Amino acid sequence: MRLKYWENVEAQLKAIKVADLSPEQQVNYAVYQAQIEVLIANQRFKDYEKPLNADTAFWSNLSGVARRKLQTERDYRNYIAQLNDFPRYFDEQIVNMRAGLKRGFTPPKITLQGRDGTIVSVTNAKTPEEVAYYAPFKTFPATFSPELQAELRAQGLAAVKTGVLPAYGKLKTFYQTEYEPKARTELGAVTLPDGKAYYQAKIKEFTTLDLTADQVHEIGQKEVAAINARMKEVMAQTGFKGDLPQFLNFLRTDPQFYAKTPEELLMRAAWISKKFDGKAEQYFGYLPRKRFAIIPVPDDIAPFYTSGRGGPGVYLVNTYNLPARGLYSLPALTLHESAPGHAFQMPLAAEQQQPDFRRKSYISAFGEGWALYTEKLGEEMGMYETPYELFGMLSYQQWRASRLVVDTGIHAKGWTRKQAQDFLAANTALAEHEITTEVDRYIAWPGQALSYYLGEMEIVNARARAEKALGPKFDIRNFHDTVLQLGSVTLPVLNARVDRFIAEGGPSPYTKADIDRP
Repeated sequence: MRLKYWENVEAQLKAIKVADLSPEQQVNYAVYQAQIEVLIANQRFKDYEKPLNADTAFWSNLSGVARRKLQTERDYRNYIAQLNDFPRYFDEQIVNMRAGLKRGFTPPKITLQGRDGTIVSVTNAKTPEEVAYYAPFKTFPATFSPELQAELRAQGLAAVKTGVLPAYGKLKTFYQTEYEPKARTELGAVTLPDGKAYYQAKIKEFTTLDLTADQVHEIGQKEVAAINARMKEVMAQTGFKGDLPQFLNFLRTDPQFYAKTPEELLMRAAWISKKFDGKAEQYFGYLPRKRFAIIPVPDDIAPFYTSGRGGPGVYLVNTYNLPARGLYSLPALTLHESAPGHAFQMPLAAEQQQPDFRRKSYISAFGEGWALYTEKLGEEMGMYETPYELFGMLSYQQWRASRLVVDTGIHAKGWTRKQAQDFLAANTALAEHEITTEVDRYIAWPGQALSYYLGEMEIVNARARAEKALGPKFDIRNFHDTVLQLGSVTLPVLNARVDRFIAEGGPSPYTKADIDRP
């Protein structure tokens, strides 16, 4: 039913004469068309039968609703209704997962081990009041009367008891006794039903480019070699006596490169973020209104989580297993996840006067490409104070370039898990724990890892094209503002907009009143 619906939407789109649209409407058209193509592909391949990967799952995604700030009585009543709907929603997901399991359409079993931790953290709560979903009922806005608070608290507790806990209990049984034990053992996406076409669709979804797995693999190999040469140059600046593998081992094992406490790691991340604030106006004309908090990754997901994650209003720093969190790479991580990366780009996108399907969407190749570009921009901004920190940035660049090789290696060329781990170990300064979690993420999420480096390459090339064409008229602030004003778009749309930026002489996309807004 949904497939027919989206195919009908696509047919209506194709009937529109794109040449008759304004430049802005042409951008809307191209972005919406790309989104519809992804929705159609996901329906054809029945992606809904696999609502989890090594990074996220439908149930863990729901945990965010408990952290939302509820402000009105209507907010609370809607939240209670959502909690009461958990049994129906979980049953629907279990039916889908069971259908996927039957036809071999699951994440590989190796990536599912321990993923029930976020389920067990709910089912093992000693009392319903300790369940995270009950948290909003512990405090209320001061404007709520005592009677209203008591009523909402009772209804919330009942919803946790009769909605949340039974749903999670049923999911726990299904996951532990049926889903994980019977999940497929093969790693590559090409081993899934219609796997070759499925992986090609994922390459297009996450890169927005028409590239084959072989082409991506070749690009990755060339970029890895180029970055490797630069890493050796920076290694020499540290005065280290030895080869690159020895230097990587030194970075992974020497205590000087690791925080001793979670607080130390968080404070260092905060200091780096604040350092960027002092440089922001040199590189950006239009700054986001929304600020962000720096908080640790929640304990229940930290063992499987990435080193950090940024978005509107928040920069999550993983303080689990501190010997895996090298301080030499923290500046690059912080630029990527906080500002001017995700916690900067996403709020700016939300401020734009654009249709909801653009303001509220996230196209990975653009968003991750931008965030990775900001790591490289950090060198230009003077954010890396030591050769070790500069090497950390290069290691992160190498990590993302290596993904082009590893992701296609696993999903199109039959690579083993160990081959992928060994490749990252030989080419990056990532700690062993992080290498393990990252490879499992690529295994369970085909194609997503390709978006970062390919997206960055397009932005870097677009900037170089603008600098060459505009010469002394090129203004880095105008270029960055033009890119970010797009919100989140496909890479072909980005390139078309930069071409227009060049043709117009490189102006700011904003008026002075826009930039000076209160």
